Amino acid sequence: MSSSFRHPEILEIARRDGKVSVELLAQHFGVTLQTIRRDLADLAEAGQLDRVHGGAVLPSGTVNIGYEERRELNPAAKSAIARACAEQIPDDISLFLNIGTSTEAVARQLLTHRNLLVVTNNMNVANILAGNPDCEVIVTGGHLRRSDGGLVGNLAAGTIGQFKFDLAVIGCSALDAEGDLLDFDIQEVGVSQAILRQSRRTFLVADASKRTRSAPARIASLSQIDTLFTDAPLPGPLAQRCADWGTEIVIVPSA
Repeated sequence: MSSSFRHPEILEIARRDGKVSVELLAQHFGVTLQTIRRDLADLAEAGQLDRVHGGAVLPSGTVNIGYEERRELNPAAKSAIARACAEQIPDDISLFLNIGTSTEAVARQLLTHRNLLVVTNNMNVANILAGNPDCEVIVTGGHLRRSDGGLVGNLAAGTIGQFKFDLAVIGCSALDAEGDLLDFDIQEVGVSQAILRQSRRTFLVADASKRTRSAPARIASLSQIDTLFTDAPLPGPLAQRCADWGTEIVIVPSA
């Protein structure tokens, strides 16, 4: 198989998993490690991947990948994380769910919960939870971002300021080595910060691919999060920081 056939499949694997491994790609295609390294070097030179030790990741940048593509990234991990998160969400509470495919996955796990008041700036979440007759749904209003059904801006943040939530479940676009939650849209960042201010407890749902990406705008630190649900252990230094901060880490293997 020539590189022209391998390259599109390598990019598809990277979009699905967030990263690719030289060793696993060599096994997948039945070629040498050196051949895969050349492929990754070519894709990196073309700006389609960023090289990292042992493989490559999707390139960092200032623009997020498409929402439908994000829905296809790590679906098994997102589902497992969502189930574990939902198991720790009690009935009879007020809850905020923000924008993102991971929070949508959590919403699907709440269809049998009872007596929830859910506020959201995610039109997709609102539509999912419309299927739970024991869930009252309030949509914040705001500027509709057609690409993903998110509501952002001052109106969304102002609505959030009228509530005090028992619990918020949020996602992020990236999570860096210092434990900072990052995003691409500064308007969405302002809304996320309002959510944190108005919530008694906060859960973050973020699969491990979020640690291979970067984004330009800072939302908050993991020190402000009560529990992180993810599918792989954190690097040692970050895990120690979370222990010092009192941030609980729940590891949920997807397989």
